[in-house]
Amino acid sequence: MAKTAPFDNYLAEYEQWFDDHYFVFLSELEAIRNVLPTKGKGVEIGVGSGLFASALGISKGCDPSENMRAKAIARGINVVNGIAEDLPYGNASIDYALMITTICFVDDPQQSIREIHRILKPHGKLIIGFVDKDSPVGKEYLKNKEQSIFYKDASFFSTEDIYKFLQFNGFTIRQTYQTVFGALTDVNEIQRPEKGFSKGSFVVIKAKK
Repeated sequence: MAKTAPFDNYLAEYEQWFDDHYFVFLSELEAIRNVLPTKGKGVEIGVGSGLFASALGISKGCDPSENMRAKAIARGINVVNGIAEDLPYGNASIDYALMITTICFVDDPQQSIREIHRILKPHGKLIIGFVDKDSPVGKEYLKNKEQSIFYKDASFFSTEDIYKFLQFNGFTIRQTYQTVFGALTDVNEIQRPEKGFSKGSFVVIKAKK
């Protein structure tokens, strides 16, 4: 069952987090832009309130949270109801898919990645961004998990975990970038993303079908 309750009930708090951590958000966008395709038809899986999609010029997405969908629609995103494990798109119909801070909330990460593989065209790309559980921010989230509105029911993964999920389900890893170096409160300017992982708390992987 999709974990929508926190996102339906605490939309304002969700949006406020990005205002409070504005340069974290901008740094994450910078890392995503490094690997985002410049051509083709893209969708965001777990589009949420549309913050990332609108900033990145992605016009379509899906999300199971009614309130998040309404906010994304208000931002000009064409959003439909849907979960990652059962995507509302046809076989081989999408050039690239974006999945940002969503993998930790799905019920079945492997099925979610299989579904993205299904909807992508041959050689289509998946861009997946997440907080690495072994990073400083990931460890902090895990430590305070039970007190968090949003992360209480989340499952965190390492970059090696995500690599395995992707490779097992037919993807080839093409690029990996990291950003958000240091504590969230220390990010007071846009950080330049670096290749690889293990230093930055936010990791972006580009994989090819």
